[in-house]
Amino acid sequence: MDFDAAPRKPRAESIVPMINVVFLLLIFFLMTARIAPPEPFEVSPPTADNAAEPEGELILFVGKDSAVQFQDTAGDAAYKAIGAATGTGKALQLRIDASLDGDRLAQVMQELAAVGFSRVEVVVQAP
Repeated sequence: MDFDAAPRKPRAESIVPMINVVFLLLIFFLMTARIAPPEPFEVSPPTADNAAEPEGELILFVGKDSAVQFQDTAGDAAYKAIGAATGTGKALQLRIDASLDGDRLAQVMQELAAVGFSRVEVVVQAP
């Protein structure tokens, strides 16, 4: 009679540490991700046939009631804040409402030229 112990199967590796690492990485990336801030007010952009993705990083909002907002500043202070950002060489996205009067748009463009912006991209949507 053979009284030797039966051979034991090797114990399988636990995947719990790997799951812990994955969740820690997920939490890390969620905490460090830069989430886009919400728009300060609703803007329905005008339509154009050849709408392209804007490249500018700075965004100026102009509403249908001529309200102007840049980041956290509104009104004339927004133009001063944009003027401080002109030295960066970045393009400006101009998100205007489709119902904005053309004369008011011309005034906004003059204000932007006065603070030193030479490259302004008007954001439009495809029809």
